Amino acid sequence: MAVTVKASLGKEKYYTEVIAGENTMITDEPVDKGGQNKGFNPFEILATSLASCTAATLRMYIERKEWNVEKVNVEVELENFPLTKRAVFKRDITFEGTNLDEEQLKRLHTIADACPIHKILTNEIEILTKFS
Repeated sequence: MAVTVKASLGKEKYYTEVIAGENTMITDEPVDKGGQNKGFNPFEILATSLASCTAATLRMYIERKEWNVEKVNVEVELENFPLTKRAVFKRDITFEGTNLDEEQLKRLHTIADACPIHKILTNEIEILTKFS
């Protein structure tokens, strides 16, 4: 499945409109990087992709199993180390309103790792760029 997003940045430092289908969001850089902090920065967007995909994937599985879980919380911390060309995602998953046993939690860990964004981030990535 291919998705297409378009980012447009005018002269207002680094206020960017991003469009995907019928949805629009704003991204920006923090004030200390010259932006106005009016939206998520690119690193936050990347971490958001993993967090939201993980939560949705877990919710789908929980519903299919008919487990009673009120809320799925996924917190992702992204640390980037440009000098070593390494990034570390720390993902903390909690569940509210339930008493899941060890076997269920083990299965949910496997399901979290099966979320499509997790798979993309842990597979080989290729970026093809053209100017037109």
